[in-house]
Amino acid sequence: MRSFWRVLSYSYLLLLPAMLAFAQRPDTTVSPWEEEIRQFERADSLRPPPQGAILFVGSSSIRMWETLQQDFPGYQVINRGFGGSELGDALRFADRIILPYRPRVVIIYAGDNDLANGKAAEQIFSDFKQLVLLIHQHLPDARIGYISIKPSLARWTLVGKMKQTNKLIRAYSFQDRRVAYLDIFTPMLGKDGTPTKELLAPDGLHLSKEGYALWKKVVEPFLGQE
Repeated sequence: MRSFWRVLSYSYLLLLPAMLAFAQRPDTTVSPWEEEIRQFERADSLRPPPQGAILFVGSSSIRMWETLQQDFPGYQVINRGFGGSELGDALRFADRIILPYRPRVVIIYAGDNDLANGKAAEQIFSDFKQLVLLIHQHLPDARIGYISIKPSLARWTLVGKMKQTNKLIRAYSFQDRRVAYLDIFTPMLGKDGTPTKELLAPDGLHLSKEGYALWKKVVEPFLGQE
């Protein structure tokens, strides 16, 4: 019996270094958006964006807003949308694509893909709160506008979860004067209560030119409140 325990102890000592090395090994998982984030950083190194600008961040609806500067000519705007991303991704990369610019206003659109990928409204809400807290920890005077999850034909089966997520974030916005809920969900619906086709691209998911014009009308008053 003593020989058994002696052999077992010896084997453990031999395996211990490998076990410790495995436990201490850093997470090497590379985000699918890492290259896009690096492209932003390379562009910033060549032409640093202005400090104190209006920062738009989020998923493809932000990335594809090609007329952003023309739509808000009286403001310095920065577009840091990366397609397919979730709110959690904006949180993950905040130290690289939000905080360095020290924006005075942050406009966020994300949550759409989160729902499509199976996340619950409560999880999206939690990610949003963490992002808000992180931004205000470093930029206490920054104003944050959350563009509500948009209604779309492609994801209309998720409408219940869209409304639930929007409701949670809207209620939260009333607790902090620096946070605003920008409702584009309601005006994007037609008289029949379904998404207005003309506001969407042919894929039924992204925005048309008319859709972005509507978003501009909703966002612009918030920017003018400074």
